[in-house]
Amino acid sequence: MKLGLGLYRHMLNEEYYAFAMQAGCTHVIVHLVDYFRQGEANPAHNQPTGGKDKPWGVAGDPSKLWTAAELIALRKQVEAAGLRLEGIENFDPAHWHDILLDGPKRARHMQNVHAILRAMGEAGIPTLGYNFSIAGVGGRTSGPFARGGAESVGMDGPVDTPIPNGMVWNMIYDSAAPPGTLASITHDELWRRLQRFLEEALPVAEKAGVRLAAHPDDPPTPTMRQQPRLVYQPAMHQRLIDISPSPSNMLEFCLGTLAEMTEGNIYETVERYSAQHRIAYVHFRNIAGKAPHYHETFIDDGEVDMLRILWILSKNGFDGVIVPDHAPQMTCSAPWHAGMAHTLGFLKAGLMAIERGFTPAPLPSKLSHGSA
Repeated sequence: MKLGLGLYRHMLNEEYYAFAMQAGCTHVIVHLVDYFRQGEANPAHNQPTGGKDKPWGVAGDPSKLWTAAELIALRKQVEAAGLRLEGIENFDPAHWHDILLDGPKRARHMQNVHAILRAMGEAGIPTLGYNFSIAGVGGRTSGPFARGGAESVGMDGPVDTPIPNGMVWNMIYDSAAPPGTLASITHDELWRRLQRFLEEALPVAEKAGVRLAAHPDDPPTPTMRQQPRLVYQPAMHQRLIDISPSPSNMLEFCLGTLAEMTEGNIYETVERYSAQHRIAYVHFRNIAGKAPHYHETFIDDGEVDMLRILWILSKNGFDGVIVPDHAPQMTCSAPWHAGMAHTLGFLKAGLMAIERGFTPAPLPSKLSHGSA
C-alpha cells in the first residue's frame, strides 16, 4: 500500500507538496473542482461543509475542460516535489451536470467526460474518482465533536429541503436559473442514469488507461434533499460493480461513509470488495454513530479498528493508495495540517506494523457478525 494525501485546488503548491513529503506520503489525489469558489459557507482552512443545505460554491467554467497540457504540467509539478499524481477526485458539475440530471445537454456533457478521460490518459494520471449523486454531500454540521473538543463535522438528522434549480452535487452551475426546485426522481431512474453513463464512459476510460472509481453516497441515507441515493448500504457496491466487468469500473472506498451505513459489517465489507480487487483507492476516516446521526473522530478514536482494516487490505493484496479523508481540526495555528499529520502518522505506523507481520486479535463475537 502507498500513503497519499488529498489536496484541494488551492493547496496545489510547493508548500503542501512539501508537507505531504515530510509526513511520509508518496502519492497525492487532487481536487481540481474549486469547492470554495464564491462559496459563503465553506471554511478555506478545512474540508468543504457548506452547512446543512447550503451550496459549497459556484461550479467552474463550462467551456473550459481540463486539458492534457494542463494535466501534464500538474503531474510534472507534483513529480518535481518528489511525489506521484495518482488521481483526480470528482468531475466539475459545470462539465457534467446534465448527465446527473438527464438534461438537454447530456450528449455534450458525455463528450466532455470522454475528453477529460482522454486527457488524463495522455497525462498519465490513472484514476478518476467520481460521485454519481444529485444532492451530493448535505446535512453536515460542525462543532467540537472530536476528542478534547477538536472541531470536526457530523450529521444530526435527515435533510429534506429540496434542491433549487441551477444546483447539483453541492455546487451552483447556473446562477441565473429560474425560481423553483428540482423534481424528485426514483432510485431506479438514478440507477438507469448511472448505468447509461458507465456504458458510454467505460470503453473510453479503458482505452485511455484510466480507472473510474465510484464513491458511495456521503452521508449514506436513502434520500438526501428529496433525491434518491445510489450506494447507501454496503451490498449496493456490488450492483455497481456488476454493471460492467471492465477493469476501469472500480470503487473509491470511503471507510467513514461505509462505517456510517446502518447495515452490514465494516470488516466483512472491506474483505468482500478487496478480495474482488475492485478498489482503486481508499479514504481513511473514523466515526462514531450511524447516519443520519454521527460525528467524525480522530483516526484512532472512533468505532472502526483501522489497523484491522489495513491488515484486511494487505491480506487481500491491495497495493493502491490510501489517503486521509477528513481529520478533526487540532487546536493550534495550523489546524488542518496538525489534524492531517496526526492521521498520516497513524497510517504510516500502521503500514510499518503490517510490513512487520502484525496480525489483529480475533473480533468479539458481537462485532464479528454485526455492525461495526
